[in-house]
Amino acid sequence: MTTSTEESLWARCFHPAPDRTAQLFCFPHAGGSASFYFPVSAQLSSVAEVFSVQYPGRQDRRKETSPDDIGTMADQVYAALRGRLGTRPTVFFGHSMGATLAFEVARRFEADGGGPAHLFASGRRAPSRTRDEAVHLRSDDGIVDELKALSGTDTALLGDEEILRMILPAVRTDYRAIETYRCEPDVTVRAPITVLTGDSDPKTSLDEAEAWRGHTTGAFDLKVFPGGHFYLSAQAPAVIGVLRHQLAALS
Repeated sequence: MTTSTEESLWARCFHPAPDRTAQLFCFPHAGGSASFYFPVSAQLSSVAEVFSVQYPGRQDRRKETSPDDIGTMADQVYAALRGRLGTRPTVFFGHSMGATLAFEVARRFEADGGGPAHLFASGRRAPSRTRDEAVHLRSDDGIVDELKALSGTDTALLGDEEILRMILPAVRTDYRAIETYRCEPDVTVRAPITVLTGDSDPKTSLDEAEAWRGHTTGAFDLKVFPGGHFYLSAQAPAVIGVLRHQLAALS
C-alpha cells in the first residue's frame, strides 16, 4: 500500500482542490522539476486538482538517485501514485521527456484496469520514433550548451556554477533515460491522445508528432503552435485553454 509520504514525494499539489471532479498530473521535461508547472496549477485549480510529478535527483529530492531508464521511472511513478490515480477522472500532461513518461505511466495504469481519461503529449516525437542522440555522453559544458539551445532553463541559472553542479547529474541521467528509450510501433494506450508541438521545434518534426496517432486506439488530435521546443512558455494562455476545455468536460 502506498503511503501518503510516498505520494507527496512524487506528486506536488501547489493549489489543493480536493472537491474538484477531475485531477491533472503534469510530467516535467528532462532536468525539469515539479515547480515548472506552478503556473499551470494556479490557472487550472478552478476546474481540476493539479499535481506536478517531482522526479528524484532535483530540488528537495536532489540527494536521491534518479533512474536512468524510462521504464524504471514509470514503474516508480505508478507504484507511488496508483492509490491516487483511480480516485476520479484523471488527465495526464507531459512535456518532452515527460510526454514519453506519461505515456508509459498510462500503459501501467491501463494494465491495472484503470487508465487516464486523456493524455496530452507536448514537445515530443512519438514513442516509436527515434533519433541518434547522445547528449548524455557530452561533457558538462556540452549539456549546458544543449540546455541553452533549447531555452528550457533560465540562462542566468546556467551561469551559476553552484546550481549547475546540483542539477547536471539529474539532467544527464534524464537525457540518458530518454535517449536510450525504445518503443515498438504497435504499442498503444486506450486513452485519447492530444499532441501539442511547436512549429519550429528542432526536437520534433510535424511528421514525428503526427506519429503519436498510431499509439492510441482512441481519438487523436494534433495542435501546432508557433515556437520551438519550449513553445508552451510563450503560448501558455492557448495551452491552458486547451487543458481547461478538456478538464471542464470531465466535471
